[in-house]
Amino acid sequence: MRSQDPSRRLTAGRAAAGRVRALAAVALLVLAGTVTLAQTVAPLSGNDDPMANTDAKPVPKWVTDDVRKMRNYPDQPPVIPHSIEGYQLTVNANRCLSCHRRELTEGSGAPMISVTHFMNREGQMLADVSPRRYFCTACHVPQADTRPLVPNTFKDMSELGFKPAGSEQ
Repeated sequence: MRSQDPSRRLTAGRAAAGRVRALAAVALLVLAGTVTLAQTVAPLSGNDDPMANTDAKPVPKWVTDDVRKMRNYPDQPPVIPHSIEGYQLTVNANRCLSCHRRELTEGSGAPMISVTHFMNREGQMLADVSPRRYFCTACHVPQADTRPLVPNTFKDMSELGFKPAGSEQ
C-alpha cells in the first residue's frame, strides 16, 4: 500500500518542514520591516511619551471674517467663514438652515445651499434637504488660524501656466 511506504512519508515530512521554515522566514521579514518603518515615521502630533503630563496647546483661533475663501479644487466643499460655536446640529435641529435654506437666503444674505443637497441617492430632487446632506459639518468645516501639520506644495493649474481651453487666439 502507498500509505505504508516509509520513503514517501519521509519526503512529505521534509517538504512540510521546508514550508514551515519558509513561512517563518517571511513572518520574520514582515515583522522586521514593520518595526523599521515604525521607527522612521515621525509623528504628526502628540507627545513623544504618551504617558507624560504636558500642558495642553491653546485652542486655535477661528477665522471669522465672513469672507468666502477660494476653493482649491472643483467640488471642494466650501469652508465655513464664521463661528459655529454653540450651533445646534442634531437630528431634530439644524441651525445652519436658519440662514442657508433657499427660502431664507434673501433676508440673511447667506449663500444658498447647493441644489445637490436636495438630491437623494438616485438623483431625484426632493422638496427639502436630503437626509444624507443634513449634517453640514460632515463636509464643511470652520477655518482655524493654525499652521499646517505637513507642508503643502500644491500649485493651482493657473500657476503652472495652463490656459483654459479656447482662450488662445
